[in-house]
Amino acid sequence: MATTRVVFSAFLLLSSFVLLLSPPSCDAHPLKACMFDSIYQFGDSISDTGNLIRERPIAATSVFARLPYGETFFKNATGRCSNGLLMIDYVALAAGLPFLNPYRNIDADFSHGVNFAVAGSTALKTSVLAGMNIFSPVTNTSLDVQLDLMFTHFNSTCYTDSDCSEKLKRALFMVGEIGGNDYNFALSGGKTIEEAKSIVPDVVQAIKDAARRVIGYGALRVVVPGNFPIGCLPIYLSRFQTTNSAAYDEQHCLKGLNDFAKYHNDHLQKAIEELRQENPNAFIVYGDYYNAFQWLVQNAPLLGFDVASVQKACCGIGGDYDFSLTKMCGNPGVPVCADPSSRISWDGIHLTQEAYKFMAGWLIGDILPKFHCGG
Repeated sequence: MATTRVVFSAFLLLSSFVLLLSPPSCDAHPLKACMFDSIYQFGDSISDTGNLIRERPIAATSVFARLPYGETFFKNATGRCSNGLLMIDYVALAAGLPFLNPYRNIDADFSHGVNFAVAGSTALKTSVLAGMNIFSPVTNTSLDVQLDLMFTHFNSTCYTDSDCSEKLKRALFMVGEIGGNDYNFALSGGKTIEEAKSIVPDVVQAIKDAARRVIGYGALRVVVPGNFPIGCLPIYLSRFQTTNSAAYDEQHCLKGLNDFAKYHNDHLQKAIEELRQENPNAFIVYGDYYNAFQWLVQNAPLLGFDVASVQKACCGIGGDYDFSLTKMCGNPGVPVCADPSSRISWDGIHLTQEAYKFMAGWLIGDILPKFHCGG
């Protein structure tokens, strides 16, 4: 009977997420309790809604600027690194707000916020990383540049500092996920996990400084997300594949890489606690992307994902995980699975719309009580 109750409770929880976040006709808006009138997003490819493809000279050559990216929801590529919506899109839906426009879309409406995130961005300056022999091949728009773009935007929309502070009382700030690429580029460049660990304090400090800066502008509700369990992603499962069964956990994820992600997240949560002590009037919340993703994988059968393909890319080819760095999604001859909604991974690095939908539902349920909206 106890098992039956657990399964039934899980079913009710999953059903509520489906009702909450099914696009595009979403009637339930749980974040409306906070009366957010705008959202500001910083980050990388997890949340970029079209900035990278508008950066020169990469705009015309990026695979994110063409199908099959965007095929499911938009029927066209928007610069989102998925087949459809991202978590930030579901957050906007839950707040009853329009999707966030990318800052580099100069003709866009920014009355409900701005997305400054750029795919490929790092937390540390690219020059700082280069000094460590870690090279950013995608963009120079690191977190500090995104913050400068925010400064430019607010300077053009606020009359005074107090005016800006007043406007931002009902804004939600998403400071990340960011920092994942600092580690991605380190590991892909041949650094060991121990060597990558050595930059964690600097990466976390950059994120902490960014959160402190937006709070200085008047932000009262800030989410600072952590890293995914990267040992579960096809790109890492392919690169670090081994015949040593002890290297994998019960979900067939690489334990060493997941432990590294937890190491980053532990440091980040300590930094967030320090920020809370510095800013007792602000609500600074940790976005637990790690456990949201783990919950997704563990409940994949109940959520309708194909269990046999949980760790395979939908858009990709090669090896045990349908992923190859030389034949990535968007390139000629690379196939797309028949039903993207049955997969968690879209292209081996980023997730599908369906996966982001359920992760967003988990996160909103976790974050909302900590904002104490209306209380």
